[in-house]
Amino acid sequence: MQVPDILRVIYAPHKAFKEIAEKPTYMGPLLIAVLFVAANVGFAYVGMSKTYVDQTLPNGQNQDEWTENSTLWASNAIITTSDDSINGTYFGNRSVSFSMTNSSQVWLQLTDIGSINCSSQGGYNTLFFRLKQTGPPEKPQNATLYLFSISPSDYFYYNFTQIFSNFTYNVWNNLTVPLVSGWSGSGPNADWGNITGLKLDFAWLDNSNVTILVDGLFFHGIFKSLLESAGSSYLLNFALSAAMQFVITWVILGGVLYLLSKTLGAKLVWRLLLIVVGFILVTMFVQALVNMIAYSTLPDVKYPLDLIGGVHGEGQAAYDLILEQTGVVTLIGRVTQIAIYVWTIALCGVGVRLLGELSWTKSFLAAVVAYLATLFVGSFLFG
Repeated sequence: MQVPDILRVIYAPHKAFKEIAEKPTYMGPLLIAVLFVAANVGFAYVGMSKTYVDQTLPNGQNQDEWTENSTLWASNAIITTSDDSINGTYFGNRSVSFSMTNSSQVWLQLTDIGSINCSSQGGYNTLFFRLKQTGPPEKPQNATLYLFSISPSDYFYYNFTQIFSNFTYNVWNNLTVPLVSGWSGSGPNADWGNITGLKLDFAWLDNSNVTILVDGLFFHGIFKSLLESAGSSYLLNFALSAAMQFVITWVILGGVLYLLSKTLGAKLVWRLLLIVVGFILVTMFVQALVNMIAYSTLPDVKYPLDLIGGVHGEGQAAYDLILEQTGVVTLIGRVTQIAIYVWTIALCGVGVRLLGELSWTKSFLAAVVAYLATLFVGSFLFG
């Protein structure tokens, strides 16, 4: 019998509140709480299934760990760590520096990185790193990248001399190399599905003092949805959070509305008002339902490495694309939220007017102040 009362709160609140006052029960608000939790879990499921994040290797939990530790590298140059590094949330605070005096060739090699799948069948499709050349000012005549497969004699190589020729001296430059396509191999044993190390080789025409810094080395290009990454445990946490949000909002709004109305001279019964407020919060369910439906219309939204890396000035194109994809849904969410605020205040005003026998002015004054106070407290509790 609670479902008709819930529906009447939506289209005929005055009649609904009268019937609720005659037979007050907590079953209606509890049913609305269940619906609200279900709609929020649905919203989280849809949003997480539509949101894809670039899965990098290393995964970022220890930042760009391959360029934080100089002991992972071998070289014919002197290897040290440097505080000169990329400033970003996904990166650490060090880079690896390779220095050599009076030489025309420098090579640097990273080994023991595990077995990495870079094949076109579900593997990483891009290699990304930063280079900074602080000496000599001349560009190298040859710059080659090697990826080893199982043994040093089985490898793929990629000549990026032309790319390096466009780099700026003594600043950090980004290098994004597509994998598989454009590479040459040492022989049939080289396997893109089993990459175990990499090497950078630079050569100049004349001997000079060479210093090259490397930072932010990642394999990436595999996108996984948040739902796949986080799993069902996140949905359970979201359900618990939604339940807590409903209960706390219900108690705060009911309590503040009761105190304000009594101060203004209303003749109210606390239990009855709390039940009516619980019915009024059907508006929270409606908002969650609208958001879920709106998000279900979105295409897959991808967050690439250049965006999640958090480096100032990078990822703007990816960010603009996300804004374009989500613009209509975001607008719907904002308009819905404003409408829910007005609707909830209006229902609270009608409820206080009916139950407390206050004037319309005092009823809506109490409703506005109580709801704003609830939003204020909720902003601290729920963000």
